[in-house]
Amino acid sequence: MEYKYVVLTNTTIGVFMAVLDSNIVLISLPTIIRDLPATTTFDGLWVIMGYTLITATLLLTFGRLSDLFGRVRLYNIGFAIFTLGSGLCSISPNGISLVLFRLVQGTGGALVFANNAAILTDAFPVTERGRAIGINQIAGTAGSVLGLVAGGVLTAYLGWRSIFWINLPVGVFGTAWAYTRLKEIGVRTKGEKLDPVGNGLFAIGLSLFLLGLTLGALTGWSLAYEGVMVAGLLSLLLFVYLERKVKYPMMDLALFRIRDFSSGIFSNLLASVSRGAVSLVLVFYFQGALGLDALTAGLLLIPFSIAFVMFGPLSGFLSDKYGARSFSTAGLLISSSAFFWFSIFPFGASYGLLVLPMILAGAGAGIFVAPNAASIMNAAPVNRRGIASGMSSTLVNTGFLLSLGMAFAIMAASVPISTLQAIFAGVQVQLDPTKLDLFINSMRKIFLLMGIFSLVAAVPSWKRGPRGAKRSEQGGVD
Repeated sequence: MEYKYVVLTNTTIGVFMAVLDSNIVLISLPTIIRDLPATTTFDGLWVIMGYTLITATLLLTFGRLSDLFGRVRLYNIGFAIFTLGSGLCSISPNGISLVLFRLVQGTGGALVFANNAAILTDAFPVTERGRAIGINQIAGTAGSVLGLVAGGVLTAYLGWRSIFWINLPVGVFGTAWAYTRLKEIGVRTKGEKLDPVGNGLFAIGLSLFLLGLTLGALTGWSLAYEGVMVAGLLSLLLFVYLERKVKYPMMDLALFRIRDFSSGIFSNLLASVSRGAVSLVLVFYFQGALGLDALTAGLLLIPFSIAFVMFGPLSGFLSDKYGARSFSTAGLLISSSAFFWFSIFPFGASYGLLVLPMILAGAGAGIFVAPNAASIMNAAPVNRRGIASGMSSTLVNTGFLLSLGMAFAIMAASVPISTLQAIFAGVQVQLDPTKLDLFINSMRKIFLLMGIFSLVAAVPSWKRGPRGAKRSEQGGVD
């Protein structure tokens, strides 16, 4: 087997496992909140957000480390840590411990995601990267489909702890295979140092902002929570200021001078904000408002992922020939129309009506992701691919977190907390029609906002070059 296909297969396993775990946890979250001792709605939300937060805050540092010490080396370590974290999650005694063990998982996930696209880019020539990244992304989405079904089946028949067991054999196999077959072929950067101050400011700023947002939404706004959010924003502003001054910044702002890179990064961030909370909102709608079980809810969400799988590889393949701009922009516009459609659906609408915007949203995401990712990596200089990959993944995760935080804040501002907690726990209760209507109205507001973000994301997407950056190197190795 040619080395580039070894790389594609192994990195695909890594993405598959990480995305599988994400959707398994998502579909099982109401059961976890209900069954795990001493677990609050706040704990349940941070089971999802904590994993993504630790991933987002470590990605850039790990991207820098990979440029210095080797991408494959850190990728291998990440595979092992993610597998260990999965085992720990399965034995969590309470909600707080599950959140902490998810942070271990997130650390491993950060090592995998920080190097995944860079290792692929090193192995494939520029004319094949869109297709390779498309296949990689689609396999990950296949993991999301399996995660929805497997999460429902495992939770229903073996309990929620079993959702973490599935990672163990895949993780052990993937770790061993990566260690024995992958090799360092990327260009290492020599003489550069880490940026601990920048990394600390970014982590503290993002953590404080999200902590203040979720606590304020859940327990009621106060000057203290608003102060925490302001402190977080100030830390992030200070981070941006200092990154322009230090010699070896955590986030290489000089890359934003490359038009294709900056266009792809900003459209990626906005697209992530637009779609980050969609699955979470629909899970709570199906399990909380409609009272469906985890398996049924998982099956109902599958059309989104199937549409992504159908359109992603084709979009990646065509973008290699015709450029990323048209495909990525069209994907965002399609997703926007789907979210606007969601924003007007009535409560109790037939599934046949709901499935149409789900398919449209999945198709739009599939058309957008692979061309945009390839465009970003093609635009990055060969010796900056590690940090470029880390920056891209960091902003995607940041957008996802902001999407979750905004969605939760909108719901908490519109729905009584007791009703919201019952919905989040998936408890079959006779909800007051007035309160249930408040929840549905909050969903409509969320989807309307998501549609606007997707529409705005199309602007930077269209501003990239029509055929992408012209790179002198071709990359790839046999």
